[in-house]
Amino acid sequence: HALEVIPRTLAQNCGANVIRTVTALRAKHAAGGNSTFGIDGLTGNIIDMKEYGIWDPYAVKAQVFKTAIETAVLLLRIDDIVSGSKKQSDVDAEKKAANQPKMEQTGGGDGPE
Repeated sequence: HALEVIPRTLAQNCGANVIRTVTALRAKHAAGGNSTFGIDGLTGNIIDMKEYGIWDPYAVKAQVFKTAIETAVLLLRIDDIVSGSKKQSDVDAEKKAANQPKMEQTGGGDGPE
């Protein structure tokens, strides 16, 4: 569904019925041999982009996927760092509590002597 954002936006911006247009485009793509069809951003009609000379080069798509993967990896690293620092602070707190001497009550508790 994420790849449908652009056709939906084009259909919406040109005033076409978004649901009908995107459904018709899906049907056109599913028919086979129609992978170059898209939405005309001016009229909202489904047209063969090859005839209009509009191409989405492989290099652009490949870079989009690479960037998405790098972003996901970066977010996972940040999550690991944050999780690790929380765990380390819990361990440090436990060590600190274990090393502190326990205070024992002395005397009768009547106050200062």
